[in-house]
Amino acid sequence: MASELSVGSQVRALMRREFRVAMRQRSDLMNPILFLLVVVTLFPLGVGPEPATLARIAPGVIWVSALLSALLGLERLFRDDFSDGALEQMLLMPMAVEWAVLAKIIMHWLLTAVPLLILAPLLALLLNLPKEAWGTLWLSLLLGTPVLSSVGAIGVALTVSLNKGGALLSLLLLPLLIPLLIFATAAVETAATGLSPAGPLALMAAITVLALVLSPYAVHAALRVSVN
Repeated sequence: MASELSVGSQVRALMRREFRVAMRQRSDLMNPILFLLVVVTLFPLGVGPEPATLARIAPGVIWVSALLSALLGLERLFRDDFSDGALEQMLLMPMAVEWAVLAKIIMHWLLTAVPLLILAPLLALLLNLPKEAWGTLWLSLLLGTPVLSSVGAIGVALTVSLNKGGALLSLLLLPLLIPLLIFATAAVETAATGLSPAGPLALMAAITVLALVLSPYAVHAALRVSVN
């Protein structure tokens, strides 16, 4: 019991540290949000303001924009810790490294996905998404964004020691995230037509559980390869 409490307190301490570091680099937090808003705002100007056209492309536009904006903020997940040596200290911590990785993933999700969830109704309104699908859009983002943070952490861990790993990171992650994108857009489109989106959402939930359970172990292995 004492060890469990110790692990819990260390995880909370790591999350508080991540939050303080993020608050000192607020521009890194704002850039993905601004990118998301700009991309979603530009689409009506590019394809035209016709409500039917915007409603048809809205699920894909919102999810592709969310995916690309998430990639912007991923690189800093381990970058600063690698630069100042904190990453090596994390690998030597008495607690399991997987717990430390999970703490970083959770905090990254809170800092990047929560603003997206707050902005989701505005994005749906800008793209004329039917109100019947708003709830499904929000739920798909809630289920899918942890996968972006979890799978993204694996990619960052593999490329953290590279000087310019941003382009390689995108090439690694985009193919892995295509199934999530397909199920998410299918769920929203299904809800917009009045049918039940339970099937795609259930598949998204399964992907999320697998990602959260397995990604800390994969990140730990990738960090050992990158740091050593």
